[in-house]
Amino acid sequence: MKLGGAQATAYFKAPNLKHAAALLFGTDAMRVDFRKRQMIAAIAGDTAEEEMRLERLSGAELRKTPAALLDAVKAQGFFPGQRLVVIEDATDGLSKTTQQALDDWQEGDAYMLFIAGSLNARSKLRAVIEASNQAVAIGIYNDPPQPQEIMEQAAKAGLTDFEPEAKEALIALGQALDMGDFAQMLTKLSLYMGKDKMVSLADIDAMSPAAIEAGLDDILYILADGKSNEVGPFLKRLFGQGMNPTTIVIAASRYFRQLHLASISGSADQALSRMRPPVFGPRKTKMAGQIRRWGTPRLERAVQELFEIDLTLRSSPKAPVHALLERSFIRISMMHPK
Repeated sequence: MKLGGAQATAYFKAPNLKHAAALLFGTDAMRVDFRKRQMIAAIAGDTAEEEMRLERLSGAELRKTPAALLDAVKAQGFFPGQRLVVIEDATDGLSKTTQQALDDWQEGDAYMLFIAGSLNARSKLRAVIEASNQAVAIGIYNDPPQPQEIMEQAAKAGLTDFEPEAKEALIALGQALDMGDFAQMLTKLSLYMGKDKMVSLADIDAMSPAAIEAGLDDILYILADGKSNEVGPFLKRLFGQGMNPTTIVIAASRYFRQLHLASISGSADQALSRMRPPVFGPRKTKMAGQIRRWGTPRLERAVQELFEIDLTLRSSPKAPVHALLERSFIRISMMHPK
């Protein structure tokens, strides 16, 4: 059988243990691994490894010794509970071995979880799994998770009470970040909040991954707010801390491209919320104000100026980079409408 959408999401959390096997496949290894770990916990529990109810095999190992799969499926454990065999790096070369294991599988045998990379529609392994009433094949794609799933993850981390704006911001982050980064962010937020506290937008903002390197945001605000007299002193401070000029230019280019993109997208607020990662809270308010003051034509000129200084720094290693960068940034800050 083939599962997708809400059915697949539900199956990750509560697999049908009357089935013999599941195949998870996809190009994003991190997303596939997240779902694999979710299914391992749902099938065999957190203590499966310690209680020797979980066995791991590799595709390469099974191609050399096909009988090892059926041996693992039929083996009897020392502890009660559901047994599980995880087959990593499964490929079409295991299609015959998989078919035999499915044919010989009986209730009480170990559940088989096959993990694969990209498998196209003509995949022999997919065909074997999808043709069986005892197994499911689930393609894991780069679609953002649904809001309900994001809030369920938050609840598992002990976060259940949110201000409306904080909930909206958390969902936006959950749909923008990869699963590993979002899980780490939830862990940090849970430790930061403690027990029985309502999560605010400021809490989300404090714990969310920074869109730019720490220490660079001030110079970006100086530029975008048109504070020409502060450019030189602040750049000297960054240089004194060992900050690479190219790193500063890259951060400034990214920031002004964000402003420009939002300026041509109609509603600046909505455009900033849809960015990856999304912009929200005080930062969103500040950027929206900068977009309104600059306007699209001035932002286009600033982006072009940053492109030219970036090219100069990369192609002229003997150029006085600190002085060139300072002059360029002063020119950009003076584009700000006074």
